[in-house]
Amino acid sequence: MSSVIIIGNGPAGISAALYTKRAGIDTTIIGRDDGALQKASEIENYYGFSDPITGADLITNGKEGAKRLGVRFVSDEVVGLTYTDKLTVITKSKEYMADSVIIATGTTRTTPQIPGMKDLEGRGISYCAICDAFFYRNLDVAVLGNGSYALHEAKELLATSHSVTILTNGKVPEVEFPDSVNVNTSPISAVSGTDSLESVQFTDGSSIMISGLFVAIGIAGSADLARKIGAQTNGNLIVVDQSMATTIPGLYAAGDCTGGLLQISKAVYEGAKAGTEVIKYIRNQANKISA
Repeated sequence: MSSVIIIGNGPAGISAALYTKRAGIDTTIIGRDDGALQKASEIENYYGFSDPITGADLITNGKEGAKRLGVRFVSDEVVGLTYTDKLTVITKSKEYMADSVIIATGTTRTTPQIPGMKDLEGRGISYCAICDAFFYRNLDVAVLGNGSYALHEAKELLATSHSVTILTNGKVPEVEFPDSVNVNTSPISAVSGTDSLESVQFTDGSSIMISGLFVAIGIAGSADLARKIGAQTNGNLIVVDQSMATTIPGLYAAGDCTGGLLQISKAVYEGAKAGTEVIKYIRNQANKISA
């Protein structure tokens, strides 16, 4: 059976799932949590509700409707997206292959307020290990983060870099890092370099010399995942066409991650559009194979 993986269990993701599942496509939604919508105390500008509804209740109603149709929900953190024989979604615990993938995880990106970071973005500061590891082969690099996303990025860099250091910036590591990775938990005071990144300074007066710093704080956002597979992005937004298709065949995006009006109604529409376009894409691929 053809399959689709939807990353994100908010309005855009669930809306897409309603269409793909009803079309007979095996549909799995992977989500870590319910996002910012669960914190909304009252929503009174959404069609179909005579009285205000909480964000948490709206999410619950959406999930129950999808589950009734047979949509599978997986609670896990997505840390990567790649292509093997099929599009492959990588989580903390497993890899999922599918004929098509829809990214619908919002726009959040955690950018640390560390002096020097902004000035050195693109000149030693990177947000995608699989994209930029090649440029730092046989060099000393570091990953800024303390969780599963940071671990994933560190593993990508170990294959090409001379050394990899985890910088937790004063936070306690949330996962166990391999012995081949150095771990420095000191708070960071600044990063510096002339034409490119050269060093990281800590509040205790110490410093380390590195050529690249890969930011992997918290969880991977939509644009982070899109960049990992080579899809076009614009800042923290994913570039899509009128069919919600990215520049990678079979990969679609919907909701806040595409920009525009950041409202539930827009997310639901784009999810529905992405879902119907995925149906067309999968059926067209099947016809090519059988022809």
